[in-house]
Amino acid sequence: MTNKNYYQVLGVSRDASSDEIRQAYKRLAREFHPDRNPDDSGAVERFKEVQAAYQVLGDEETRGQYDRFGSGFRQAGGGAGPGGQMPGGFDFSSLFGGGVDLGDLFGGRDPGRPAVRRGEDIKKTIQVSFQMAATGGGYDLEIGSAGSGKKQRQTVPIPAGIRDGEVLRVKGQGAAGSGGPSGDLLVTVQVATHPWFYREGDDLVLDVPLTPAECALGARIEVPTLVEGTLDVTVPAGTCSGARLRLKGKGLKNDRTGQQGNQVVVVKIVVPREVDEQQQEAYQRLADRDASPRKGMWQAP
Repeated sequence: MTNKNYYQVLGVSRDASSDEIRQAYKRLAREFHPDRNPDDSGAVERFKEVQAAYQVLGDEETRGQYDRFGSGFRQAGGGAGPGGQMPGGFDFSSLFGGGVDLGDLFGGRDPGRPAVRRGEDIKKTIQVSFQMAATGGGYDLEIGSAGSGKKQRQTVPIPAGIRDGEVLRVKGQGAAGSGGPSGDLLVTVQVATHPWFYREGDDLVLDVPLTPAECALGARIEVPTLVEGTLDVTVPAGTCSGARLRLKGKGLKNDRTGQQGNQVVVVKIVVPREVDEQQQEAYQRLADRDASPRKGMWQAP
């Protein structure tokens, strides 16, 4: 992965905006997510590539280092101080196998001073409920540095409206550095499915079954919402299957704009599997009176 072009992995240009990079990542993460491709090892590898690319390009600091130094940017550091770091973040000591201090090359090296190194990032994957992803909250995660044997609890803040596959960066909560700053905690969030709701952008979608009579004559029905219990919704007379009724502002929060999406009620007309004699007679009378909705539809222009 280190020799790959991260921009090509995400399918964006080098001058792409942060929003363009974010949207490309979200689209590819959904497409190649292991849950959608359980038997496709190629899709799993592609998902890992997309994750790695976004971890670099999704952060302004690491993207700048990558743009400047390419795939060797991970040896980057802070400034031209102890440990052999220059302005721009490149670590010269990496050119000599990590065992040479520039202070030794140019004089002034303190033999008793250890090399200054940033701690490693810790990567974790968590699964949160659909409810938490929609409304936000905190996820308690147990983390520990490799080789330390010590573990601690870390509460990861989950922003409202987070999407499946997004990566959260918690600054300074990775492995301890050697005289330098600690690494970061990188948390990939997987969102569990909901028994009723599903997501379309910032909209919360709910399929609702109705009888033919309710759709033909109109009805007042109760539908669940994610956080406000049930609400009454008016189904206009003559509503067809597939119609979408909107509850404004009852959807998901957009983490960039702060605006709230809508809840969409999708009408699904359901007919009984079995009908008694009276129902059969009623349906037959309707069939005799109703004009076919397909009349003239298939005529050649």
